[in-house]
Order: sequence, then structure tokens, then C-alpha cells
Amino acid sequence: MTQRLHLVFGGELTDIEGTEFRDTSKIDVVGVFPDFASAHAAWKGAAQRTVDSAQTRYFIAHLHRLMDEGRETSPTAELGI
Repeated sequence: MTQRLHLVFGGELTDIEGTEFRDTSKIDVVGVFPDFASAHAAWKGAAQRTVDSAQTRYFIAHLHRLMDEGRETSPTAELGI
């Protein structure tokens, strides 16, 4: 089975309809998880803890989509980053 890493993170947004964080130094990194199911469980827990804060949102980033060892360069490297 292929490992598919996921990052769960969140924080207070500048606008509830956007994805820009009010203060990036205060982003809450919940953790990196080996599969979507465990990442989703962590995301759900974090989101439920902050349900009273309409400005706070949590996200799941699919890290496995950013890294592909079968390619000579990663999608990020192709962007020159």
C-alpha cells in the first residue's frame, strides 16, 4: 500500500469566505497523517473544538500530491521554488 501523507492545519481567517489567514504565525498545525481517514478524524476534532469561532477554519493538504518520487522533479521544483 502506498503511503499518502496528509497535513491538517488551520487558524483564523481574514474572511469566512476566503482562505487567507489573519496571522500566519498563529497557524495551528495539527499534524501529518499517513492516510486520509486519520487526517479527516483529526480535522473533524480540530474543527469541532473551534465551532464557536466562525472565523476559524481547518484544512487537509494532500502532501502526497506534492511529492512523487517517480518523477525526475517534483511539481514544486518545476515551479522554480
